[in-house]
Amino acid sequence: MALSDSWLKAHVGKTIDKRIEKSDSHGLSVRVTTKGKVIFQLRYRFDGKPVRLDLGSYPTISLKQARQEAFRLKGFLEEGRDPKIAKQLEKQELSSAITVQELFHSWYESYCLVNKTMHKEIKRSFELYVFPELGALPANDVSIHIWLKLLEDKVKSSPSIADRILVNAKQMLSWGVRRELINKNPIAQLTAKKDLQIKTVTNDRSFSDDEIRLFLEAIHHSRMARKNKIFLKLCLIYGCRNGELRRCKKEHFNFTDGIWTVPPENHKVGKITKKPLLRPITPEIKALLEEVFSFNKNSEYVFLNANGDTMMGRSATLSLPYNISQWIRKNKKIELEHWSVHDLRKTARTNFSQLTEPHVAEIMLGHKLAGQWQVYDLYDYIKEQKEALLKWCEKLSSLDKI
Repeated sequence: MALSDSWLKAHVGKTIDKRIEKSDSHGLSVRVTTKGKVIFQLRYRFDGKPVRLDLGSYPTISLKQARQEAFRLKGFLEEGRDPKIAKQLEKQELSSAITVQELFHSWYESYCLVNKTMHKEIKRSFELYVFPELGALPANDVSIHIWLKLLEDKVKSSPSIADRILVNAKQMLSWGVRRELINKNPIAQLTAKKDLQIKTVTNDRSFSDDEIRLFLEAIHHSRMARKNKIFLKLCLIYGCRNGELRRCKKEHFNFTDGIWTVPPENHKVGKITKKPLLRPITPEIKALLEEVFSFNKNSEYVFLNANGDTMMGRSATLSLPYNISQWIRKNKKIELEHWSVHDLRKTARTNFSQLTEPHVAEIMLGHKLAGQWQVYDLYDYIKEQKEALLKWCEKLSSLDKI
């Protein structure tokens, strides 16, 4: 007769004189010890030998669960595998399951640290908002619903941070799947726009000539540190990414040949092309660089943090636009529309269009040329870049009243 819940309840916890064994179906049976412990077992033959595998005790697992587990394990026999070994491997995998925090640190060291310029900000976002909630959980067990709750809660206070977490969590989980550290990426199909309702607004801010004039006047008269003034002016002249300038070293500037070499690791496209950017150094640029070089004698970097000889950090540039706008507001009674350091790059590119050919302007910004052009055209366009920079510096001088 098959097992029943009433039979199990009648025997569990009851002291008996002799051990009892009772069969069910599909190889399932129970063993009742003399102390009344009821243990589910699976009996089968593997490689011609009888095997007995403990599944768990009643009522910790129910009769229904025991039958389901017996049926599942018998499936391994159909595949030619020993259910006992398969279950041991499952336990080992469960006990060594990688947590979200462990997966992040493996991904961070192997990929993020090498390939992402904002890796510190990414790490900090996970430390503040992900690890406290999910860090100790097995990465494989964190469902899409758990991820969504964390992300949707963060959207309410900071959509940009929620977007950053989503982008990098997706990359982290996909990385883990490829390396077989986990077996799924539950948020692979999520998008910031459709699932979190985060709308990215394209910023088309570019200074007009009048705004450039005000900017240059503020550069002369504000109380901002001289090195920061030069930093902003070079960002406007070159139209470079501010990170390229922050990370530059003195050795990258060759005044003899008049070339600033931006190594591949210091610019966005270089991570793909593995090629440096070459930018001309005009007389006006040279004078600015020589001045900032004179501010520090010991560091290899050109632009340093306020105190010490460490490279200027990303956060150091965030307050610079406010300082300029504050001087203009106070001394010119003009409310300058909100802008960022990146808008100086857009301002330069807009003006480059009036001074040179489009492909030269794109090269000056460090953009890739379209299609096969990038592959077959290996000319550096230094001459053409220099001509455009000289014209741009001339225009800036005409707008500078001082």
